[in-house]
Amino acid sequence: MSTAQIYQGLCPGKPPPKPRRATVRTLLDPASNTETNILDVEALLLHLPSPKTVTGEEVLELHVHGGPATVKAVLSAIPKCQASTRIRYAEPGEFTKRAFFNGRLDLAQIESLGDTLDAETEQQRRAAVRGNSGALGRNYEDWRHQLLQARGEIEALIDFSEDQHFDESQSELLENVARQVAKILRSIDLHELGSQRSELLRNGIRIALVGPPNAGKSSLMNIIVGREASIVSGEAGTTRDIVEASLDIRGFLCSFADTAGFRSKTETSDEVIGAVEEEGIRRARARAQESDVVLVLASVEPGPSGPFIHFDKETMALATEAQSSLVVVNKQDTVDGDVLSHLLRQFRQLVREEYPGLPQEPICISCKEDGSASRDSGVQSVVDALVASFSQMTDMPPDMRDLLGVTERQRQLLAKCRGHLEDFMGEAQPQEGLDSDIVLAAEYLRYAADCLARITGKGEAGDVEEVLGVVFEKFCVDVLCPAQAPSLFYIWVPPAKGIMYPTSR
Repeated sequence: MSTAQIYQGLCPGKPPPKPRRATVRTLLDPASNTETNILDVEALLLHLPSPKTVTGEEVLELHVHGGPATVKAVLSAIPKCQASTRIRYAEPGEFTKRAFFNGRLDLAQIESLGDTLDAETEQQRRAAVRGNSGALGRNYEDWRHQLLQARGEIEALIDFSEDQHFDESQSELLENVARQVAKILRSIDLHELGSQRSELLRNGIRIALVGPPNAGKSSLMNIIVGREASIVSGEAGTTRDIVEASLDIRGFLCSFADTAGFRSKTETSDEVIGAVEEEGIRRARARAQESDVVLVLASVEPGPSGPFIHFDKETMALATEAQSSLVVVNKQDTVDGDVLSHLLRQFRQLVREEYPGLPQEPICISCKEDGSASRDSGVQSVVDALVASFSQMTDMPPDMRDLLGVTERQRQLLAKCRGHLEDFMGEAQPQEGLDSDIVLAAEYLRYAADCLARITGKGEAGDVEEVLGVVFEKFCVDVLCPAQAPSLFYIWVPPAKGIMYPTSR
């Protein structure tokens, strides 16, 4: 059964639509000969001949009105068309799988399609689009062909060196191949960097708020996320466990963690650190160590000799070890401008001398205990600084931004490929006094090429099916006919309903 048979069943007596041109038709129930059984008065039809379609197969699209009764009636009518095979629902992502097997998409593009479906923020969407361009797959295939060609030359030397004359000796051939491999290794370095940065966009950037008790961590987080995620109180030690909140900040998915306040047992205080608070500090320390950004808070506090900037030494040290860090001084409104300027000069000098890895210029804010903030509170400066850090952590040069589409699976395979290529380099450039094992060198090239093949889906059938199953299980469920004949049939429900029901014979 072709799409033409389905069309004639739903639009009897009407001329077929011209290829790639939108046509309006009245859809009729093929089981009824009366005009009272109209399914949709004005449905939009598109006929897309193969092979220039998303799947490489013939496609007929029906764009019908989105009322549930209309959709149900059209879906019920399709199996009534004269057909030698039944119409069935597709497996999740089956149309994309057809596109893969028909060579319309490679596996790297399909993974990016999955990222596009999962994208929640603008930066996630952009990274997914870059991976969907096909440039990554072409790059990996180019590397694979280089390795296969080099391996072929080496194996020819192994098999026929006694019978044939070669222009290059074994050492010269290995040296030439080693230069190619060294170039690929440098490129893999860049791809792994792109993967690390794309993971930040895909999984979200983790920000830990650390500092002494009552410095304003909870208030600051509540203001940034726009809700009361953390309990705010003038009593020190209110936050015992980690409080998390996620939000989209200018296209970046961010996960904030409000942590317990740090204070050492040697601090002069009548209060004793209990077991619960001590466990909270331990968890806060662990969260800071695994976060991408550490935002360390200090605060202006009154003292016997006058106001001072109170901070915790351990949290400052933790911030120096982070990939990115910010220093924020809260309660700037508790002193006048001249006093604040004097305190900040002293604080900058201390940071410069004892914590050179931290930003030298702290951001001053004023968060109230009720979690409120005025326009000039300085919180917007914190958000601006965070966004600048996010951009620096995830940006790539314009000619390398396609690398942001590298997925974690691809990165793991690239790491394996790198290991095999480094093993090859060890054989091609042995230590003094050792001979090269040319047979083993050729095997390392084969292993490396196999890793690249698995990235694009050119590997063994079992590997490809396993990966496809994982990728496609997240995709939508479609409607189609059995795959014996290469034709597809779609029913499009307007976006208000958000459902697409493709069918094929």
